[in-house]
Amino acid sequence: MDEFATEEQIMQAGSMIDRLVKHMIEQKLPPIAVASALLGGALNVLSASLPDEAILRILRQAITSVESGELHEVDETRQ
Repeated sequence: MDEFATEEQIMQAGSMIDRLVKHMIEQKLPPIAVASALLGGALNVLSASLPDEAILRILRQAITSVESGELHEVDETRQ
């Protein structure tokens, strides 16, 4: 699966995920359950379309973002 997504497709997918997350929170699912399910689903999609090394690079970048505080900066802009 060597397809590239357009910006419009990414925005559409993001909007759908936002609605799903909102629904799960409204159903009183714990945020950790929601996040764990999303992460597991994302890894499943990635594993179907990327080699393990590419997935590891993505995960390492995510770790770097957490360690640098970058995720907290993004979260603060939403509040």
